[in-house]
Amino acid sequence: MSLPLIFVCFFALLTISVPVSIVLVTTTAIYLFFIAQTPLTSLVQQLFNGLDNFVLLGVPFFILAGNIMAEGAISEKLVNVMKLFVGRFTGGLAMASVMACMFFAAISGSSPATVIAIGSIMMPALIKEGYGERFSIGLLTSSGSLGILIPPSIPMILYALVMNISVAEIFLAGFLPGIFIGCCLMAYSYVTSKRHGWHSSVRYTFKEGLKIIKDGFWALLLPFLVLGGIYGGIFTPTEAAAVSVVYALFVELFIYKELKITKLFVVCRDSAILSGCLLFILSCAMTFIWLLTVEQIPVKLAELIIKNVDNKWLFLLAINAVLLIIGALMDIVTAVIVISPILIETLTQYDINFVHFGIIMIVNIECGFLTPPFGLNLFVSMAIVRRSLVDIGRAVMPFLLLFLLCLLVITYVPQLSTLLPMLFLK
Repeated sequence: MSLPLIFVCFFALLTISVPVSIVLVTTTAIYLFFIAQTPLTSLVQQLFNGLDNFVLLGVPFFILAGNIMAEGAISEKLVNVMKLFVGRFTGGLAMASVMACMFFAAISGSSPATVIAIGSIMMPALIKEGYGERFSIGLLTSSGSLGILIPPSIPMILYALVMNISVAEIFLAGFLPGIFIGCCLMAYSYVTSKRHGWHSSVRYTFKEGLKIIKDGFWALLLPFLVLGGIYGGIFTPTEAAAVSVVYALFVELFIYKELKITKLFVVCRDSAILSGCLLFILSCAMTFIWLLTVEQIPVKLAELIIKNVDNKWLFLLAINAVLLIIGALMDIVTAVIVISPILIETLTQYDINFVHFGIIMIVNIECGFLTPPFGLNLFVSMAIVRRSLVDIGRAVMPFLLLFLLCLLVITYVPQLSTLLPMLFLK
């Protein structure tokens, strides 16, 4: 009786467009009150327990650091350095955009922050240089999603928490897949630019190049400071998030001096709102996960899947298909947080590495950010270029297909995700 009630409540609330976080906590409350006949004070305790983890302190810090850098000059300095390296080649400005997104991803941990910081600079610049408007919008909207694959990454922290794995390990696993997708985007940019005859006019003298590198030094140093500190054993990922905030503030306020104190209040307010929303969703998700565990749903689901699916590769293909559909209908980050723990028993039975599966999930989140009608990056780009959701969706479509191809490679070549953790942490 309890299992049908859980699913009826869950899908009934989703059908009438109740926010996912409220769906999760309401379903749990109905189970506790009507089935378990437990006082609802236990629900409050579970909500608290869901956030009672030191690792989660890294989430608001990385959000704040990303917003500080998006409002300040760090993103612009990164763009200038990348233009110096590849701007003179065919499609150089487009490739510089991808490289800037990859580098900013290594210091922000947020996909929307990457789109805002790099897209607001590079979308107008690409269009001005003669690159197609649709191509420019699609490229920056898609490249910005690398913000959650190249560490540090907020969704990676959440996945590590719900799956009880090392944050440092899944951070390390994201490097090669992130670089792989970035290289695919750059290759596509080069081929497309070659076909359309898009050549950049970016040229620098030796003296100008030295000045650009000097100006960008402080921006380039941040990912080495954060990631080097984590893997050098100097501080934990949570402490690294706090370090990134302090460093970003210092650089923006005292070196580049382009972030005003008055603007800092708005940055802190927006970061607090986003952090609060994200942590509330996580708390509700952890409570629902506790409910599913009590009902032994992961075990029952594992038995059902293994009985009907022949091998793990077919299972992974099915999971990718399900997540892509979910990404078009609801908040994909919440979906991943809820679905991943349910599949723990199944992953164990199929001997699928949790870290590899985590990277598959993160790439699915990237695709979800680009999938109409609820892709978060689409709405960010709408605000930047003042175009309709339909226009942004059309611009992103070729890049979404490229992401799907990359997803298949990452799914069926697990060594891409597991090589670095195996070399450096085992």
